[in-house]
Amino acid sequence: MAKESMKAREVKRQKLVAKYAAKRKALKEEGDYEALQKIPRNASPVRLHNRCKLTGRPKGYMRQFGLSRVTFREMANQGLIPGVKKASW
Repeated sequence: MAKESMKAREVKRQKLVAKYAAKRKALKEEGDYEALQKIPRNASPVRLHNRCKLTGRPKGYMRQFGLSRVTFREMANQGLIPGVKKASW
């Protein structure tokens, strides 16, 4: 499990990106790069990192479900994810 501070940091970044999205877009269209540099660094969408919604694990993230591969497998085996079942042939 990731530290709670790491999860909180990602949530904070997501809020900053959403807050400054329109302003960043307008400044980029104008070509005003000096004003862009004055916006907080964490307002850039490049600085976001996908994390598992339950555990906060940063690696092995499955975008379609928002979970890490480990959490996904556990939940799928327990039947907690609708429409997913273990393959057998």
